[in-house]
Amino acid sequence: MEVKVFKDKNEVAHKFSAYFKELVKGKEIFQVALSGGSTPKIVFDVLAADYGDKIDWSRIHFYWGDERCVPPSDDQSNYKMTVEHLFSKIDVPSKNIHRVLGEADPMGEAMRYANLLEINLDRVEGVPQFDLVILGMGDDGHTASIFPHEIALWNSNDHCVVATHPDSGQKRVSINGKVINCSKEVVFLVTGSSKAQKVDEIHHKKAGFEKYPASLVNPDSGQLVFFMDEAAASKL
Repeated sequence: MEVKVFKDKNEVAHKFSAYFKELVKGKEIFQVALSGGSTPKIVFDVLAADYGDKIDWSRIHFYWGDERCVPPSDDQSNYKMTVEHLFSKIDVPSKNIHRVLGEADPMGEAMRYANLLEINLDRVEGVPQFDLVILGMGDDGHTASIFPHEIALWNSNDHCVVATHPDSGQKRVSINGKVINCSKEVVFLVTGSSKAQKVDEIHHKKAGFEKYPASLVNPDSGQLVFFMDEAAASKL
């Protein structure tokens, strides 16, 4: 595991974007699972502004680690956010964008998306393998859309699961822990002081840390990188 700490979320966005450019360089096809949230929004802005003409986007295929079960026109849609902050500003073929159909029946869509991953990605012992999975971490220690109260979904037999937000009851489609840990590389983007407590508990393996899904991220490749700002890393 590698931990990179930067001044603020803007610096995190710039450093990760440069890192991403190097990661995709020379790859024939690069398969990445995106995250939603405020930090990826800034990352997408930076990628579009600074690397829009420096990356061959035709080689990159975009998926999502999780998606809210809302239409693509809804402001809560991770897909909509990515279109507004990245896809609308770069030259990426529409066939390279593989969105979760948030407007569809959640269970049916989880099955469809799992099947899509199984067809499109290489598999390791039956598990679809991304080149990169980008993750965030919630204040409650959740990652993707695996929440502490549904941590059993992490090891689900299904590569995509239907999760339920603990407060709103909103349904979400998410990849499971097996798919996350099968990825060639996993990057956490964690910013803000509200994350500091969980970062501390997970990194120092404090009592009860295993109840946080984010603590279960341990890619088989050993390639796990945290990009954090000083606020999130303040207790390390």
